[in-house]
Amino acid sequence: MELTRLKAFATAAVTGTSALFASSAQAVEIEYWQYFFDARVTAMEQLIENFEAANPDITVKMTHFPYADYRTKVAAAIPAGEGPDVVQLFYGWLNDYKAAELIQPLPTDAFPADQIDAEFFPMVAAMREGDAYWALPTAVRSLALFYNERLFDAAGIDGPPDTLDELVELGKMMTKRDGAGNLTQAGFTIGMTAQDHHWWREGLVRQFGGDPYLDDYKTVNYNSEAGAKALEFYVGLGNPEDGIAGFGFMDEPQAAFKAGRAAMHIDGSFRIGSLNKTRGLKWGVTELPATADGLKSNYSSYWVNAITTKAKDEKYDAAVKFMQYVTSDEAMQIWLDVVGELPAKPSVGLTDANASNEVFGPFIRGLENANTTKFVNESAQRQIMVDMVARINLEGASVAEALAEAAAAEQKLLDDFYAAN
Repeated sequence: MELTRLKAFATAAVTGTSALFASSAQAVEIEYWQYFFDARVTAMEQLIENFEAANPDITVKMTHFPYADYRTKVAAAIPAGEGPDVVQLFYGWLNDYKAAELIQPLPTDAFPADQIDAEFFPMVAAMREGDAYWALPTAVRSLALFYNERLFDAAGIDGPPDTLDELVELGKMMTKRDGAGNLTQAGFTIGMTAQDHHWWREGLVRQFGGDPYLDDYKTVNYNSEAGAKALEFYVGLGNPEDGIAGFGFMDEPQAAFKAGRAAMHIDGSFRIGSLNKTRGLKWGVTELPATADGLKSNYSSYWVNAITTKAKDEKYDAAVKFMQYVTSDEAMQIWLDVVGELPAKPSVGLTDANASNEVFGPFIRGLENANTTKFVNESAQRQIMVDMVARINLEGASVAEALAEAAAAEQKLLDDFYAAN
């Protein structure tokens, strides 16, 4: 009897141990990488907690780096078989990540392209190639006009401008210069190093009747009458004699606005968090100014998540599940509440509560007339815009000359890229 009991105990112990090892074998850990930004880290911690509760066999380890180091870390880790299984990247980096074989396309059974086209805002189609998507965002961004309520009140102005003409008119009422003509308070901020290069391309060029690019952003098209009018309007805002802004004023446009030295500032929804933390700043936000006949145009950008080439077998399957969750309606609402970035789906963004929100609403409504520039090298293409304005302001080039040089430089950049890819 005792021998029988011992055999039974041993059998049970072996069975229990086998079950334990089987359970451990089924458990999988994946890594998620993003750049460090307080609100983004907080939001992702909440998403990971929710995901792990619903998927107890999957653990997600998050790693983040300073923005300046982020791309280098990713580029070094994945080819070595290390680092993230799911990675965050700026949409404009997609071609670089594909060319370096850092990411793989999303599986079409879990992410049907036609379904994504129907459920997401149109600008995410930049992530599609053929019948597959390579990456998807949890949130998207658009531009809006921030305004300093204290400066508006001091000037006796009831509210923000609705049109470009009103932007100039109201800006003049709040622009101040000292006896030597130096700008001491700007009616508006200006600078291609911030968000203005996006506003100029996708906003002003279109509002003045043009298309900034053709052939799915492979052909530069802003060297046109519309482009010239848009550039003339833009640089005129910074005219040192009668403009409402100053190129280089307080170094950065957002710095001038946060310091209370500029009345109006165009920026993205990601700026909301830092403005909320700026003591003494009382601000509002409205949609980008339209033309006199009501034409609106906006720019949208976004960070996406993608599955890396490191993810294989059970880690790949877990990464697919995680991607499905971070692109769900629930995840998008959490991201909006915590980070302030806009849901990537109309089903979340265009709810009455979100679209009418006094802070988020102008950005969300702006998505309806937004376009997304397909960059091959976002930083290089931005620098071309910076140089274009500098030629006018510092070298005395005409608008036509500066525009032609910029268009030629950017076209070469595009041609070289597509010839090599």
